[in-house]
Amino acid sequence: MKRTLFSRIWPNATALALFVVFVFPVYWMIATAFKPAGDILSEDPVWFPTDITFEHFRTATGVDHFWTYVTNSLTVTVLAVVFSLVIALAGSFALARMRFKGRRGFIIGFMLAQMAPWEVMIIAMYMIVRDSGMLNSLVPLTAFYTMMILPFTILTLRGFVAAVPMELEEAAMVDGCTRMQAFRRVILPLLAPGLMATSLFGFITAWNEFALVLVVNKEAEAQTLPLWLSSFRTAFGDDWGATMAASTLFAVPILILFVFLQRRAVSGLTAGAVKG
Repeated sequence: MKRTLFSRIWPNATALALFVVFVFPVYWMIATAFKPAGDILSEDPVWFPTDITFEHFRTATGVDHFWTYVTNSLTVTVLAVVFSLVIALAGSFALARMRFKGRRGFIIGFMLAQMAPWEVMIIAMYMIVRDSGMLNSLVPLTAFYTMMILPFTILTLRGFVAAVPMELEEAAMVDGCTRMQAFRRVILPLLAPGLMATSLFGFITAWNEFALVLVVNKEAEAQTLPLWLSSFRTAFGDDWGATMAASTLFAVPILILFVFLQRRAVSGLTAGAVKG
């Protein structure tokens, strides 16, 4: 009896401890964003803010070119995710369904590209952008972010395509569909969970990228939100309240996208199963 009780308690206790460890920094960030400056710098930590203030959010959004940063981040991130998904759909289908010479080496190449840190190429990237006269432009950022996202997207979607029975596609083609129509009507709905997962990963990767934009875009009009997060420094030190408020605002789009895609992934899986 005691062993059975212990075996039930310790997994839940471990899960609860891990939950607290991972969630507490997020709570502390949000709580600090709403605290007055005196409570933030107090020697005795204020665990639950009582005097809530929005001054730090006004400071964060009052930075010059704030809405330019927002527009630039959304533009390069959304375009990179869309381009990577379109290319990855064709690439993953070819890798999962077709047999051609060099296919195994092609897959290994994608894995190596995913494993290698892209920061080792940042000097080469800068030289390419500089020599092409595209410094302080969103075009190279979009292209490089697409390149960063693409290997993971192709490898992940390849697994989803391979999991779809080939008989479904063949049955659609027997009924008169072309290969493209069979892919669009049968396979694509079943790939909805994979599309949601890879788009979320791609969005987070591009949204959080800092080093490349710092190197190739020096002008504020071509910079993105990660650089905005590093701007809250005054003559008296770091403005922690504004920094935490900015970090909270920075995380909001990802949280919204996660909630939206989580619901869509379940509905897409169900719709695809019914249609298949």
